[in-house]
Amino acid sequence: MVITRKIEFSASHVCRNPEMSEPENQALFGLEANPRGHGHNYVVEVSVRGDPDAVTGMVMDLKELQEILNREVVGPYDHRFLNYETPPFDRVIPTAENIAHDIWRRVAPCVGNPVRGLYAVRVRETPDLYVDYFGETPCSA
Repeated sequence: MVITRKIEFSASHVCRNPEMSEPENQALFGLEANPRGHGHNYVVEVSVRGDPDAVTGMVMDLKELQEILNREVVGPYDHRFLNYETPPFDRVIPTAENIAHDIWRRVAPCVGNPVRGLYAVRVRETPDLYVDYFGETPCSA
């Protein structure tokens, strides 16, 4: 069984590779390469997979999952310029793909146990663009 919790945060970023010239960055990333950055209202869905507990009937307490997401994602990301304020984006281009990977890295250790694990992270950057990340290895549940 899979449960999913949705969170939202607002953040700005710039997509550019410091090893490339300005024309190369513009050609590759277009408007996303503007050095002043631009913002998005991100919508993130985090899914946990496991069997419902025999006593509670829940895969995971959704209140606990919300607290983890607020601490591990909203706190470090919300109203931040990701390239300058949220590691690892001081050295990794904060694309939607890399943001999804970083959220997985932050959340997976907090939700995993012998009977459940992180299943997927969806990062929606715009209404028509999202990334699904399923982690380095499947969860144990």
